[in-house]
Amino acid sequence: MLRAMVRRDDDRRFRGADARVLWVLWLTYGTYYFCRSNLAVAVPGLQHELHFTKAEIGSILAAFKLTYGIGQLLNGQLAQRVSARLLLALGLLGSATFTIVFGLSTGLYTLIYVWAINGYFQSLGWSPTMRVAATWFEPARRGRAIAIIGTGYQLAGALTFVVAGWAADRFGWRGALYVPAGVLIASAIHLLLVLEEKPAASAGPRTHHQPTPQRWLSTIGQTLANPRLWLLAVGLGLINACRFGFLDWGVAHLSEVQPSGIGISALKYSVLPLGGIVGTLLAGWATDRFFGGRRIPVIVGMLVLLCALVFAYDALVRTQLVASIATLAVIGALIFGPQVLLVGTAPVDLARVGTEAAAVGFVNFFGYLGAAAGDRITGELVHVYDWHAALWFWAGCALGAALVVAPLWWATAYRRDA
Repeated sequence: MLRAMVRRDDDRRFRGADARVLWVLWLTYGTYYFCRSNLAVAVPGLQHELHFTKAEIGSILAAFKLTYGIGQLLNGQLAQRVSARLLLALGLLGSATFTIVFGLSTGLYTLIYVWAINGYFQSLGWSPTMRVAATWFEPARRGRAIAIIGTGYQLAGALTFVVAGWAADRFGWRGALYVPAGVLIASAIHLLLVLEEKPAASAGPRTHHQPTPQRWLSTIGQTLANPRLWLLAVGLGLINACRFGFLDWGVAHLSEVQPSGIGISALKYSVLPLGGIVGTLLAGWATDRFFGGRRIPVIVGMLVLLCALVFAYDALVRTQLVASIATLAVIGALIFGPQVLLVGTAPVDLARVGTEAAAVGFVNFFGYLGAAAGDRITGELVHVYDWHAALWFWAGCALGAALVVAPLWWATAYRRDA
């Protein structure tokens, strides 16, 4: 029996082509964040030089989320039919281009427009990534595979705060845009050279992961008619309102309540996505190891803890430097663990055969509607009240997400070999 368990665990390891594809996806999608999270570092300089209010900054941030969400809905369908390599490379190069254009712009409406376009190009990343992951990894290994991919954008998010913070200190807020754009260009070249979209035809058992693409209307219909995806979508929207509250506004918040330079504040804040790496791996492993592939128990448990910890962070951040930074790291774990499960693993599990990328796009569309609304509400709350109100709002969103997805407690993946 012990020998059988060892053999089963050995079969689930990532080796050879599996491992190569996994790490290419990890690196490729992770680098997208260099031209997404970097704006949080530029926000204080943007406010100071161009005299924008927090509500106006909120409009720039929300514009990105709206086009990103719409792009997810469209590109989830597109990713079922068009080369993932092509879509991923196009997204990286387009995002790099418009990030540079943003740094060259000054007018509020121009900045809103340009950052919105960047949001669309950024939306070309996740659905193609999940299509490749669904092709290569069966449900028994998918929780861990997507968790590993998810750590890529956690680590990249942390590195973005460090790199963009250094660039902002050295070159001004525009440096936080130009330097990350170069990272995306290099990543696009690497992707085009090395990514294998599908296993070789001789790979045998994996061929059931490659269903014939369905018609657009059929795919959309199956996605919209799946009630479980609607609950995931609303839950992700609430999580993202909390998540991007911390990611988009956290450096500005920290620089105001713990006065220091932008580079130092960004360096402190890098612990949030670093904590997210731990949370992502823990969440993916726990769902596979203890819950037989059921994602919701882990999601709900982590979100309830997140709600409580956001209140604790609000109480600590103004007076306890070390404790507040440690708390921020745990918050990162409790945000990104559920977020990766909801944005990738759960919709892939609960989608009908052949609609995985479309399901991911649909759920992520609602996720970014929530993120856009959250950015706008956060900006208004801070402008009219103070940072306390914003943090309480983020805590409420975390608890709301837990309540929304709780009815799916016993949900498991559809069989792909049926």
